[in-house]
Amino acid sequence: MDLKQLRALVTVAEAGSVTRAAELLHLVQPAVTRQIRTLEQELGVILFERTRQGMQPTAAGTTMVERARRALNELERARAEIRPAAGVVTGIVTVGLLDSATGLLAEPLASAVLRDHPGIDLRLLTAYSGHLQQWLDDGDLDLTLLYNLASTPSLNAEPLVRERLWAVAPASAGLRADRPVPLREAVAHPLVVPASGHGLRSVIDAAATQARVEMNLVVQTNSMHVQKQLVRAGHGWTILPGVGIAQDVADGSLSAAPLCDPEVWRSIVLGTPRAGRVSPATRAVASELTDRIRSAVREGRWPSAELQDRAVKDT
Repeated sequence: MDLKQLRALVTVAEAGSVTRAAELLHLVQPAVTRQIRTLEQELGVILFERTRQGMQPTAAGTTMVERARRALNELERARAEIRPAAGVVTGIVTVGLLDSATGLLAEPLASAVLRDHPGIDLRLLTAYSGHLQQWLDDGDLDLTLLYNLASTPSLNAEPLVRERLWAVAPASAGLRADRPVPLREAVAHPLVVPASGHGLRSVIDAAATQARVEMNLVVQTNSMHVQKQLVRAGHGWTILPGVGIAQDVADGSLSAAPLCDPEVWRSIVLGTPRAGRVSPATRAVASELTDRIRSAVREGRWPSAELQDRAVKDT
């Protein structure tokens, strides 16, 4: 088994065609076919099936592609880290950002890293907390923001921010930041909420249970964009963190107010793997991300947010 075979395997799986894979690898088609067959003979399994949709990995092929991709990524990281450059931090760093905080953090983080650490190859992925945690556990992320999570055997969780959740309604509802809305009143409206299993949904469900109120659910979605779109169209209210709707409130397309009776809060932590070596590039990006979060809270750009623990001590 060699690197050429692994690259051929991953490229065929991604391209869905030996012909297209050969073009991407700058090889002739028989060479790619030979590399796949040699790998199959060595492993003693069939890795691909020909279908009308193209080359589809078998169950064994899917497992092998996943492992091969990870091995190739690790080699790419190693090459990036050991490039000779005295005093310059280099390497690949993949960061997970929560969907609700992307608008506030993505551009400032990228700007800071490009300015202060030009040797770092920064990669930003955005998703919900559950997906980000899975990607971190799988080794696809070097660090990520997560909701309401304590340290576990597989990851370190550094508390960063505690933020309040808001009732969000069409602009015509006239909700205001200085007039909190009781949870009971908010959930009496038709609600567009995150789908079950989402971290924010868990916070909302727990608050409703605590307040002993029933929610009037009309639509569940895995997209914050869809939540806001449906509220704008008048299909109901929703519940979101202030950071996710600050711009919408500022431009008048939505109205919002913090929840009360009870107040509902979520915590955001910085998650990093416990196992394995943390590269200097990862430490540098983690520091830049934490600094961007502190600045956003201190400058009032993160609505109803409070710095926590170490983030407070370091300010």
